Amino acid sequence: MDTELMEHDRALVEKANATGRRPVVFVHGLWLLPSSWDRWLAVFRDAGYAPIAPGWPGDPETVTEANEHPEVLADKSIGEVVEHYTALIEMLDHPPAVIGHSFGGLFVQILAGKGLSAATVAIDPAPFRGVLPLPISALRSGSPILGHPTSRHRAVPLTYDQFRYAFANAVDEDEAKALHEEFAVPAPGLPLWQSAASNLNPRTEAAVDVDNPDRGPLLIISGEKDHTIPWALAHAAYQQYAENPATTEIAEMPDRGHSLTIDHGWPEVAETALTFVQRFV
Repeated sequence: MDTELMEHDRALVEKANATGRRPVVFVHGLWLLPSSWDRWLAVFRDAGYAPIAPGWPGDPETVTEANEHPEVLADKSIGEVVEHYTALIEMLDHPPAVIGHSFGGLFVQILAGKGLSAATVAIDPAPFRGVLPLPISALRSGSPILGHPTSRHRAVPLTYDQFRYAFANAVDEDEAKALHEEFAVPAPGLPLWQSAASNLNPRTEAAVDVDNPDRGPLLIISGEKDHTIPWALAHAAYQQYAENPATTEIAEMPDRGHSLTIDHGWPEVAETALTFVQRFV
């Protein structure tokens, strides 16, 4: 793990602890960085929380740096990333709410299943073992990685056309181009390969303890027009919690695609997440 980055994340934890407020930990997904949460942090800070957005192990500080040095993003496994966030959460003085998007949405469910979350919001979450649908749009969205076996140990960027389909299909072309330029970075191929094979591997790291009664309340948010994680995948994840006594809810955001956390409609999604968290912590 990069020592300097770990010190940066440790400083975020110490700053949150110093406030005495309930922390909220934000976890980004593939092809994005922690900076994709900057506007969300302000919303939750104004609501009285202590929000932080630590990176994955090895995350560069900026989009420019990530695009210039994609090799630093490569070969990050689901287990490695979850271990990183587990260590950070265990340094917090109070159990946090956790909010994640895409693969971050998978990670926060894993963290919640470990009993580390006071409330969880998983936004268009990547599938885990037991989630069975294979929508064509999801396969196409993942094809820049899954279509190339050598990508397993590399970091793969999205061309504008690939980003337009997988992330920005629900916004106009000008906004799609702006989002691609401002936010898109290469993504490690390994987590996507792990998720894709999760139902074939009983030891997969893409597994969630859906039955843990100490999981805390969970909200799954699905973008109506999401190509990457369409409703079939989000709802199948929701159904995995049928036997869990904790609160489990699902909400669909009309006319939103996979870019729903960063595009012009982000305030409505943030408000939905905030309202849910405020009900419980």
